[in-house]
Amino acid sequence: MRIKDILQVIEQLAPPALQEDFDNAGLQAGDVNREATGALLCIDVTENVIDEALSLGCNLVISHHPLLFRPVKSLTGQTYIERCLIKAIKNDVVLYAAHTNLDNAQGGVNYKLADMLGLQQVRILSPKKSALLKLVTFVPESHAESLRCALFNAGAGTIGNYDSCSYNLTGEGTFRAREGANPFVGRVGELHFEKEVRIETVLPRYRQDDVLRALIAVHPYEEPAYDFYPLENTWAQAGSGVAGVLPEPMPEQEFLYLLKDIFNLPTIRHTKIQNREIRDVALCGGSGAFLIPQAVAYGADAFVTGEAKYNDFYDAEDRILLAVVGHYESEICTKDLFYDAVSKKYPTFALHKSAFDSNPVKYL
Repeated sequence: MRIKDILQVIEQLAPPALQEDFDNAGLQAGDVNREATGALLCIDVTENVIDEALSLGCNLVISHHPLLFRPVKSLTGQTYIERCLIKAIKNDVVLYAAHTNLDNAQGGVNYKLADMLGLQQVRILSPKKSALLKLVTFVPESHAESLRCALFNAGAGTIGNYDSCSYNLTGEGTFRAREGANPFVGRVGELHFEKEVRIETVLPRYRQDDVLRALIAVHPYEEPAYDFYPLENTWAQAGSGVAGVLPEPMPEQEFLYLLKDIFNLPTIRHTKIQNREIRDVALCGGSGAFLIPQAVAYGADAFVTGEAKYNDFYDAEDRILLAVVGHYESEICTKDLFYDAVSKKYPTFALHKSAFDSNPVKYL
C-alpha cells in the first residue's frame, strides 16, 4: 500500500477543495508514491512528533495544523518549522495536513464536537456559498439510466439527506454528422432526429472533473452536449460551524461544567452568566469567534469555540453565552477522526495517535 492510498481516505473525509483561501492544507513534504510503513496522527507537527514517528517506524505524519502555514524563505534550521522540515525530508517522512477542509466538511471537526456534546438535529451554521454547479446534459433514451448512475457514482445528485437527485425531460434532439465523424446514430451528411432525455442534476464544484469524466466515459455520443451552470445557492453540506439542540435544556453553569468535563479543562472562559437555560447550541472548533453573529441569528443560547479575542466577549453582549474552551482542546478530536477514517478502510494498517501534548498554551 502506498502513502497516497492512505491520503485518498483523508481527502474523502476532508476534500481539499473545502479549505479556506488563506489555508495551506494538503501535502507539505515528501513522496506519496512510497510504500506506507505506518502513520502517526497529530494536531501539530513538532520535532518530538517526528522523532516519535521515526521510533514507531512511520513514514507518514498526518496533522490537523499545516506545518507550512506561512512561506519558508530559507531552510537553515533556525526555527522549529525549518528543523521539522529538514528532519522529515532527511528521513523520508511524508507530512500531510487536513485543516480548514476538515473543519468545513460534513462529518469533520465540528460534527465530532457536536457528537461529544450530544447535540441533536445538527446542521451547518454558515453554509458555503457559490460551491455548487448544475449539470445539464442530453442523452438517448436508451442510455439515460446508465448515464444517471455514472453521474451519481461520481458525486452528483446529492441534496441534503437525499441522493440520486435529478430532473428528466424527454424531447427530441437534432444533429448532422459531418465528414470525418463517427456517429452513434444517424448517417454522415444527413440531418438526424433522436429521442433524448434532458438530465439535470447538481454537484459540488470540486466534483466537476470527476463528473465530467464519468459523463464522457458512459455517454454514447462522440460529442456529448453538456453545460455546467454556477449556482448561487448555499451548500448545506459544507461550511463553518454547526448548530444543534441538547437532549434536555440545562442551566448555564451546569452547561459550563459539562464543557469542562468533556474537554478536560482546568478553567474555562465565558461571558457573564444570565441565569437562563441552554438548549440550542452553536459551536466551531479552533478560532471560531467570527461566527458569533451567525450563532446569534440562529437563536443559539450558547456558542462554544476554541479561541476568542477580548472584544468578542463584548460583542456577545447578553444575547448569547460565549464559552471558550481552548484552540488545542477543541481540536484534539481530529486524531480520532483521522484514525476512524483510515482504520475503517485499512483495518490492519499501522496507525498511531501521537502521545505528545503539543499545546503551546499552558495553565497554572
